[in-house]
Amino acid sequence: MTISATTPASTVEAKDSKHALSMPVDKKGFYVRPETTFRNTISSEPGAQFAPEKGRYHLYISYGCPWAHRTLLLRALKGLEGIITVDAVHWFLDERGWQFTDGYTDSLYDTKFIKELYYKANPDYVGRFTVPILWDKKTETIVNNESAEIVRILNTAFNDFITPENSSRDFYPEPLRAEIDQVNQWVYETINNGVYKVGFSTSQEAYDQHIPPLFDALDKIEATLGKDDYLVGNTLTEADVRAWTSIIRFDPVYHTHFKCNIKSIEKDYPNILKWARRIYQLPGVAETVDMDFIKKGYYKSDVKNNPNGVVPAGNGPNLAQPIV
Repeated sequence: MTISATTPASTVEAKDSKHALSMPVDKKGFYVRPETTFRNTISSEPGAQFAPEKGRYHLYISYGCPWAHRTLLLRALKGLEGIITVDAVHWFLDERGWQFTDGYTDSLYDTKFIKELYYKANPDYVGRFTVPILWDKKTETIVNNESAEIVRILNTAFNDFITPENSSRDFYPEPLRAEIDQVNQWVYETINNGVYKVGFSTSQEAYDQHIPPLFDALDKIEATLGKDDYLVGNTLTEADVRAWTSIIRFDPVYHTHFKCNIKSIEKDYPNILKWARRIYQLPGVAETVDMDFIKKGYYKSDVKNNPNGVVPAGNGPNLAQPIV
């Protein structure tokens, strides 16, 4: 869930700019996701600009955003709660961007909008004001705002500050990296970003082109999870993390709000449902999920797809239910 501060390319139009969740689409109605811009890392190498330190770094997230949720989930799985602090924005997203209000506060600077942090990091910044943000308290700047890269930073950068059990958990192990990268790529194209391609299509042509690959990918995952507990190497990896935050939003949000309604996770994908519950029931994971926040974020912010802001009652499958 992002907004654009500028037109990302000459071939891209920002349709209905008064609606904060109206994503950039091309002239044929195909959704186009722009790139993120802050791409630094945290390293213990001598002379590194950003060195690993306990308490130095801070995450800004939205509980509604699946991309930001990845980073919060990795923080929990690695036991980094005492190492990296977190603030969450409010669920409502409008033309002003992500905001801190109604009990959701910026504990570092008491800013009112995420965009203020971007301008604090770079007064001349031109681009999108997105979450997640990995922030450096010491130099008061953004380290990285690309969720995929933040996940990998959290996977290894702070191993010296956590328990041996947590530091030994490697969600991007060397022997599986090629396969993880491959799975990440098609899951991103067809599911993570695929639901947005479907949901933000502004032409029937775009919708009809993107809906089949989405369900082909879900069918593929269902088949994999019929044989193994996890997507790669039968072990929990970042491939699962990246897919999971989209899957748990599928029934309560994407099925209805984004018109991804050929099948549902609860009724049609028993193996995916079992896998979703398996991860949800890991220590610390349930605390990263706020389904009320998630639903309000989509249904009340995206007034183009849901002009009356009515939020459906259902929360999708009960992920706390015993795995059978």
